[in-house]
Amino acid sequence: MASDMYSFMNADRTMSLVRKANKDDLSRIAEIQVFNYRLYFYPIFRSDEFYFDELRVPSLMQEYESALDTLYVYDDSVVKGFVKIEGTYIARLFVEPVLQNASVGSRLLEYAVREHNADHLWALEKNTRAIRFYERHGFIATGERKPEDGTAEYLVLLKKKKK
Repeated sequence: MASDMYSFMNADRTMSLVRKANKDDLSRIAEIQVFNYRLYFYPIFRSDEFYFDELRVPSLMQEYESALDTLYVYDDSVVKGFVKIEGTYIARLFVEPVLQNASVGSRLLEYAVREHNADHLWALEKNTRAIRFYERHGFIATGERKPEDGTAEYLVLLKKKKK
């Protein structure tokens, strides 16, 4: 009983910290994605042209402006992470790198699952840190892979375990 009460209170707190993104959040959302891409994906793909020329905050802001209805932010007075949910598909989930391992990603993922019935996502096969994170939250690799467009790398499909 006490554990159910804790779960309810924790779920309630999570819901109050995750909210629908608005136009004022776009620069933070784009900034968080740029930092994550450069930190975690640049070492794999090594494309200076993409990571330091094409990947810029203003262009991502413009891209996300038309997708505001799919974006949710973790905001405890500062936007620390975001999730992009398309139906039941988690299209993006990023947390400010210096704030990782502080439950921000967990809360965003829990929100996506609880409030949007999110049940699947694709992760870069070499991003084992992200895959382990999703596995800790009840997602399992299905064995399905697909090539990452324009690269020699692969994405793996993870699905939420059924209870």
